Amino acid sequence: MTFTGFVGTVCMFPMRAIIAASVALRIHPNTLTLIGVLINVAAAYALGRDHFLLAGGIMIVANIFDFIDGKVAHLTNTQSRFGAFWDSTLDRFSDIALFLGLIYLYATLRRTDYVMIAALAMMFSIMTSYARARAESLIEKCKVGFMERPERIVLFMIGAFTDRMAAVLWVILVLSIVTVANRIHYTYLALSDRRMPEGSNVVSRVFWQAFFWRDERTTLPYDAWVVAILAFTWLTPPDWLRDPTAAGLGIWSWW
Repeated sequence: MTFTGFVGTVCMFPMRAIIAASVALRIHPNTLTLIGVLINVAAAYALGRDHFLLAGGIMIVANIFDFIDGKVAHLTNTQSRFGAFWDSTLDRFSDIALFLGLIYLYATLRRTDYVMIAALAMMFSIMTSYARARAESLIEKCKVGFMERPERIVLFMIGAFTDRMAAVLWVILVLSIVTVANRIHYTYLALSDRRMPEGSNVVSRVFWQAFFWRDERTTLPYDAWVVAILAFTWLTPPDWLRDPTAAGLGIWSWW
């Protein structure tokens, strides 16, 4: 079992109990989705007030609801096309709320640099979801790229609990840009009936495998990416990134 597979298995134990309770109480999955969004708004407020630990705890609760709604819909046979639309739409509200919380925080700290970084990360995160949705109206599947919503949410939690939000924002921004480019290129090749590039040597094959990311979660390549991201987030000193929330930096700015 891979590292991420082990974490997922452990997390499923309490999730099963919560799912069973939701089914027993006959809570509609659309209601669970709405509750998750409202709790995420509370997490965004905590981020905006620079209460990162509190925000991290609230995000855990919010994303329990976000995770179980689909499972409950399946078990109660209440799946619907509107439910899928409702879930996808409210997910975007949750994402935007968290970024807005950080933008508000950095604005109050007079950190226009990190206001822009958070805003760009928000833009490319939304474009990641849009690019896939639009592509799949034209081709069968466009599930490529690493930085999807579950990865963003986990990174938000890591940034909140470790006070390394600056590193997290850089990771989300850079990998979201790559994922959007990945999906645009992938859709172009699919619509043009062209083969996916594979590379002629080891270096090029590794590059194209990373760029056209198609490995499933809980695989060894996925674990390698996760370890690299965690290492960057934790080992990069906050002052190297001029983290606006790092102790002692105050509102010191690059500019």
